[in-house]
Amino acid sequence: MHTIRLGASGLEISRIVLGCMSYGEPGRGNHAWTLDLDATRPFFRRALEAGITTFDTANVYSDGSSEEITGRLVKEFARREEVVIATKVHGRMGPGTNGSGLSRGAIMTQIDASLRRLGTDYVDLYQIHRFDPALPIAETMAALHDVVKSGKARYIGASSMWTWQFAEMQHAADIEGLTRFVSMQDQYSLLMREEEREMLPYCLETGVGVLPWSPLARGRLTRDWDATTTRSGSDEFGKTLFSQAEEADRRIVDAVARIAAERGVSRAQVALAWVLAQPAVTAPIVGATKPDHLEDAIAAEGLELTDDEVLQLEAEYVPHTPTGF
Repeated sequence: MHTIRLGASGLEISRIVLGCMSYGEPGRGNHAWTLDLDATRPFFRRALEAGITTFDTANVYSDGSSEEITGRLVKEFARREEVVIATKVHGRMGPGTNGSGLSRGAIMTQIDASLRRLGTDYVDLYQIHRFDPALPIAETMAALHDVVKSGKARYIGASSMWTWQFAEMQHAADIEGLTRFVSMQDQYSLLMREEEREMLPYCLETGVGVLPWSPLARGRLTRDWDATTTRSGSDEFGKTLFSQAEEADRRIVDAVARIAAERGVSRAQVALAWVLAQPAVTAPIVGATKPDHLEDAIAAEGLELTDDEVLQLEAEYVPHTPTGF
């Protein structure tokens, strides 16, 4: 597995990021498909064996237990300085004003709670999970700057917002001499390419790394159109993401299947290879609850699509209303 710099920063990450939302204690949070500690262990072992050294989680995933599992297994299989741990702040974790959002109090409270669960003194990348319109941008950026200066985070990143909001936050950091975001984690796949209009060009121009979430469109690109899974039936958030342009999306799914069959590879490898080839993309975040999910992600890094295959994959796309903010 190759490594790559995250945008213009000095942070080096693996070309595939293991998404840890799939790992958490059953009964904590609302993710029915999560794997507990023992079921998760083989995925961390295999990821590290393959050179995947970057792990992305969030405080809200399975009510904090994703961070607990991530921290425990990183410690079990690697030295802390050999891996990159990314987590997030914004969602509701408790009552009161410091239980959610991006206020100074919330950020300072939640970074300490995340570090306790992860069992580490610092995270490599601390990301705001969403934009918080209720707060002054300057307060959020100043608090994140102090988190970095305190040594509790090495870099900061953002996720899922309008480009103008992201640009405003970067501008606030610039004019106040504060720490800038080095990454944007946004929804990007063959079924949702709206970020190509503004966010990806902005990130490319300003040296911001891009870490797409849901690069397989919640698995829709990996299976027959009408097929379902445990997750697709219980993922309430996921149900809000892909309810548009069904006929056009179906044709894209069919193109993925056709190319995969011709190449003798999995559909997931084809869809991930397309994401990996996009100029703005640093590394997609891939969840894995079955061994083949992880093997497909590992293999995708070495799959190069032809110009004709790319054309087939992109030809049927139609505009969508952005989702996931």
